Amino acid sequence: MYVCLCHGVTEDRVRQEIADGAKTPRQVAKGCKAGTDCGSCVRRIQALLGHEGARPCPTARLATKLGLPATSTAEAA
Repeated sequence: MYVCLCHGVTEDRVRQEIADGAKTPRQVAKGCKAGTDCGSCVRRIQALLGHEGARPCPTARLATKLGLPATSTAEAA
């Protein structure tokens, strides 16, 4: 599934950036340019970061909306 249409970045590519150590949307962007154009994918990137344990999802409601399990602050610590 595409996360960033502007740069053709897939969810798998974002997950790879996270696996390689990206912990913020800016770090993901540095590696693959996702989120550097129109910015509409940044919320999805944040949710993926939270889901992968790199950073808590900004809100449980956003995670639910995107179909991801919500992570708690305790799980991320």
